[in-house]
Parts: sequence; structure tokens; C-alpha cells
Amino acid sequence: MDSAVSLAEARAAGFETYALSFDYGQRHRCELAAAARVAAGLGARAHRVVQVDLAALGGSALTDAIDVPKGRSAAEIGQGVPVSYVPARNTVFLAVALGWAETLGARELYLGVNALDYSGYPDCRPEFLEAFEALARVATAAGAEHGARFRVRAPLMALDKAGIVRRGRQLGVDFGWTHTCYDPEVRGPAVLACGRCDACTLRLKGFREAGERDPVAYVETTEIPER
Repeated sequence: MDSAVSLAEARAAGFETYALSFDYGQRHRCELAAAARVAAGLGARAHRVVQVDLAALGGSALTDAIDVPKGRSAAEIGQGVPVSYVPARNTVFLAVALGWAETLGARELYLGVNALDYSGYPDCRPEFLEAFEALARVATAAGAEHGARFRVRAPLMALDKAGIVRRGRQLGVDFGWTHTCYDPEVRGPAVLACGRCDACTLRLKGFREAGERDPVAYVETTEIPER
């Protein structure tokens, strides 16, 4: 949902948009189908899926046979780096996005990270994005030879999930296109979110605080205490 709202922000800023997704060895392929829905629904000129096998490196509940944490409170989620962290994932993703941007002649890279509901991920913090911008200036021919400045835009950085829901509604995002759950249940063509992993907990909390109904289907949506 964060990536969808970020794409909508780029469109609202007047940019022609190109959407980039990754087949990185994640356990659940339904997120790639969701990415395709979002890209089409929000009018991206192109949507490209790049294969990068991060599962070969291991170390994450999103790629390995590691249990996804469930039933944690919102306060617990923000403490430390969780097992759902994929080592250096955003660094790899942004590097590929930078390469495509240079090929296209683009200078603006949008991604859906935020510092309030980042669940402990180090590669969702402002200092990471600033460091990557500095890298882009010396890592590309456009930057090193022609003085081009690449900007990494994180329009949701200062928003919590409720703020992201509200902003998405303003921009016309259909959250029914999106997929957030770390441990979904697939029943034929239907994909049900678990309702208890960290991602579901934060998502449901955001919709509840925004006074909205989450349009995706859940196996269960047990209320998780704040503390």
C-alpha cells in the first residue's frame, strides 16, 4: 500500500511514471500480482519486473523457512530489526532503479518507505536515503560525468499508516489492489491476509485510525493491543 501511494504521489507531482518490481525469491508471489494491478490502475507507462535472487543469501522470514512473527503489539513491532527484514533489500532495489533511471534519463526515484511505521528496518530511514543520493552522484555516468543529480523521494516518510490511508484516498488509490501481508493464505484464486503479522497489524491499525474499512480479505482480524 505504501508503494501504491508513492506511485500516486509521483503522478500527482506531474511525472510520467515507470514502475519497478522485484522477483527476489520471496515466498509469496501474490505481491507481484498486486504490483501489476497497482501499476496498471495508476497509469504507469511501463511496469518492469526484475529478478534478483535474494533468497540465495537467506536470513529473512520473507525468503526462508523462518516463522513470521504474529500477534505482536504496535509498540513491540517498533523495537529492533525483525526477522522479516531482508538484508540490504532496499539498497539492491534502489541500485537497480538507479540503473533504469539512468537508462530512461529520469532523475527522480520514488519509494514507499516511512520512518514512523518502518518496523525497525534500517533501510527505511532518512539517513539511508541521503547516503544513497550521495552514492548516485558518483556511481553513475550521468552523475560523475555530466553533473546529474538523482533525487530519492520518500513522500510518505513522515506519515503513519493512518496518514498514508488518508493520503491514498485523496489521490484516488484503490487499496483493494494492494497486498501487504507477510504470511497470506491462498485459497484458489483468492488471497487472504493473515490479519496477525506485523504488516497486517500496522495496516489494520492505519485503516482503523483513519476511520476507513480495509477492502482486502482477511483470515482473521483479531484486535492487537497497542501495548
